[in-house]
Parts: sequence; C-alpha cells; structure tokens
Amino acid sequence: MPKKNTNLRIANKAKKDEFYTQLPDIENELRHYKEHFKWKTVLCNCDDPRVSNFFHYFAYNFEQLGLKRLITTCYKNQNPDLFSMNESEKAVYLIYDWDKNWNNIPDMDEIWIHNLKWDWDFRSEECIELLKQSDIVVTNPPFSLFREYLAQLIKYDKKFLILWNVNAITYKEVFSLMKDNKMWIWYGFNMSMVYKTTYPNLLEANRKFVIWKWYNPDEWYVKVPAISWFTNLDIKKRHEDLIMYKKYNSEDNPKYDNFDAINVDKVSDIPFDYDWIIWVPITFMDKYNPEQFELVGMAHWDMWQALWVSANLTDEQCNFYFHKNKAFRRGFVCYTDKNWELIVPYMRILIRRKK
Repeated sequence: MPKKNTNLRIANKAKKDEFYTQLPDIENELRHYKEHFKWKTVLCNCDDPRVSNFFHYFAYNFEQLGLKRLITTCYKNQNPDLFSMNESEKAVYLIYDWDKNWNNIPDMDEIWIHNLKWDWDFRSEECIELLKQSDIVVTNPPFSLFREYLAQLIKYDKKFLILWNVNAITYKEVFSLMKDNKMWIWYGFNMSMVYKTTYPNLLEANRKFVIWKWYNPDEWYVKVPAISWFTNLDIKKRHEDLIMYKKYNSEDNPKYDNFDAINVDKVSDIPFDYDWIIWVPITFMDKYNPEQFELVGMAHWDMWQALWVSANLTDEQCNFYFHKNKAFRRGFVCYTDKNWELIVPYMRILIRRKK
C-alpha cells in the first residue's frame, strides 16, 4: 500500500494550497513536450507570476518554444518582495507576447499587467475568459480543488500538463478519463518533489520532510512524495510497449476467489502469455500503452455495480471472508495466497492484454 501523504492531506483538509514547484522539476518534465508549444498560448492560472517558476520557465524560454502568448494570473499580490501574502487589494493577470529588445530576457516593460475585478480564482468569470483564450494550461493546481479544476479543463476541452498526487489515479473522474484515453501520466511519475510553502505550521505531523532556511526565516520547503504529472499531450513514451518476460505461474499469480482474474503484485511480473484479466498496482499507469493493453476497471469502487464482484456471495460467506480479513467488504476482491492467508489488496487496476 502506498505511504500516506501527510503533507498533502493536511493541506487539503486545511484548504492551504500554497505549494510552489521548483524550477528543476518543471524543466525536467517540460523538455519532453517542446513540440506541443509552438505558436500556442500558454496559461498558468494558479500562479503568482512574480515568484512562480512556471512563469519563469515559459518567459525565459518563450522564443525557444516558439510561444504565441503567455498568460499568468496573480492572487492579490503585486509586490515582488512578498511571497503570496495576499496583501494587495487587487489581483492581476500578466501577458507576455514577445522579447521586444531581443535580449532574451522578459523585462518588466515587456509584460502587460492588467487588473482583475475580483480575485484570481480559476472559477471566476474573468479567469474562465482567459482559459478560453489559451491552448495549453500548465500549472500546479490547488490541492484541495483538484477534481473541480480538472473538470473545468475537460469542460473547455483544453490541453494541459498539471501536477498532483499519484493516488488521484484512483479517483473515479480521473480513472474514467484514463480509461477513455483522454488523460495519462508522463514522464515524471511517483516522484518526491520539494515545494516552497508559506504554511510550515501545518506540517508538524510530518516534520522530517520540512526544511527551514535558517538565514531566511520566511522560507520553508517541504518534501512531498508520490507526485506525478497528468497530461493529455501525446508523447512518444506513451506508445512504447512494456517488455514482458515472465510466464504465467498459478502459484505466483493466484486467481481471485470472487472474480475471474489473476493477481500480479509488480508491473515487471505481468505474464506475457496470459490473455484474460489481470489485477495490477496503480503504478502500472506509468507503463500503460493503449495499443498494448486495455483498461477494464478499477477496484474496488466500480466492482460492485460494473462487474458484480461478490454479488453471488451470501451474507454468511461475506461474514466468513470478513472474519478472515477485516479489510474485506461486499464488492471487494480477494484471493488466498500460498500460505492460505486471505488477501484483500489495496486499490488495483484491471487490465487485459490486447492480442
């Protein structure tokens, strides 16, 4: 089971979303997508452009990427000495179109600054209008509003490259998009990333991941594991076949007691000679090639209604399974391992190899 991501859960619960992505993490990912940005308008709609590394990356690589326009929104902060303290009365959005003096630096007199009537909230009418003008959205969206943020991108049919926790794969909305090949994960997957944050007190439960710069008491950084990039920009890696070298073995790949499928604990152990349904960890999505595999479903949330797992079990049988393993619930899949222990695996993905 993946480790609990305390930092993200605390931020989500407290609705504190000021985690700022480091420039090397942005550079390492964006270098794979350069062909997608030529003559495109990029929107960073969850960023303070005075401190945002997303704005820094696109502004300083504007000509190299061949961008048409860069738009960023800023939440009530026009003072470059502040770090998102939200002390300015008005939010602004910035537009950068081109390097007028050809010095390859986005000078302040080349950046158009416009006031927003309200705030920078991506759900506001003003920000939606900016979204409509854009071709690709690239940002680190608010952790507490990820579902709503993603739904808006889909509604307006936007290309995007955004960051969030790996476990978002298990959300119904997210997995449904992946199943329909409308979204995927590349290149950065399951990374530990360092974010700048203005809320160090929220992170006491996971203090070992917090770094304080002693020479600057206002600078705090937090290491957050299990972070991935989610996108709908097509790239070469998405079409590379997973190399499978193991043969099916009933002892290593037991069948589930209440569903016709086998269990595989590691993506590298997927058998090349098994053509029916296989249950794999969510880390499989890092290797998923839609031309090689079919996504059948996600356990456990869609098993009861979609695939009728456990529907044929009586109450007595379900109680029997529950007493063997307290994690069992009606609709959950389980199998008996070689030691005769009942195993109810953590959230899994159902796949089937295409012939």
